[in-house]
Amino acid sequence: MFSTLSRALFSATRVAAVRPQQLLSSLSAGRSFSRSLWLVQGNPALRQTFLHPQRGFPAVSCGCGGLHTEGDKAFAEFLKDEIKEEKKIQKHKNLPKMSGGWELQVNGTEAKLVREISGEKVTVTFNTNNSIPPSFNEEAQEGQKAEENEPELMSTPNFVIEVTKMDTNQTLVLDCHYPEDEIAHGEEEEESDIFTIREVSFQPTGQTEWKENSYTLNTDSLDWALYDHLMDFLADRGVDNTFADELVELSTALEHHEYIKFLENLKDFVKC
Repeated sequence: MFSTLSRALFSATRVAAVRPQQLLSSLSAGRSFSRSLWLVQGNPALRQTFLHPQRGFPAVSCGCGGLHTEGDKAFAEFLKDEIKEEKKIQKHKNLPKMSGGWELQVNGTEAKLVREISGEKVTVTFNTNNSIPPSFNEEAQEGQKAEENEPELMSTPNFVIEVTKMDTNQTLVLDCHYPEDEIAHGEEEEESDIFTIREVSFQPTGQTEWKENSYTLNTDSLDWALYDHLMDFLADRGVDNTFADELVELSTALEHHEYIKFLENLKDFVKC
């Protein structure tokens, strides 16, 4: 997966772009500019030259109306290299498909998986924004490169499951997430659930906003027998550990795709 080091360098470049001294200099320049305008008002000879900068001042724009600096040029070159590296390590050029007959709908960073089965409609919605948990890199062992010690970045978004009975006007809504200690369950805890249910509520079918006056069941204090039945209820509808693993892969690919698109848009914005 793409490296956290690249993103750290990108953040450092952004932070280093503005310094207090430069800010003070720009404020001073603004004051001098205002003062010059005041002086020019009483001098017709100066007014014509001052109000036509192309005659007396060097151009600072390429004609697109935007300011261009050496810093912008260096920034654009950095982004060009960053995009090249991110595409090089991109695992999925196309979004991976989910098994189980799920239909995928994507709108920017938001994705929706829909499946109809035996008079029921199951919808899973998630957003890739802020879905990559922070990583705490361990010190590289002797003879090991820092890049080799970096963990693979994975997108583990919160997701909402809606189960709708076609012949009713209510939908069972379950708010789920990936606990950090269960993400890398691997070989040691193969039978454990890698996602958990946080809240359960009934909501009117077709409503886009959560009704706060509908009773919401928090699972923190829930009887474990009832919780297990809820997990079995989801598994019978195709939402199990296999689904959760595939969702991580899909979300990771979508997040990386959107990240590269963001870098490309940023490069175009800075360049012109």
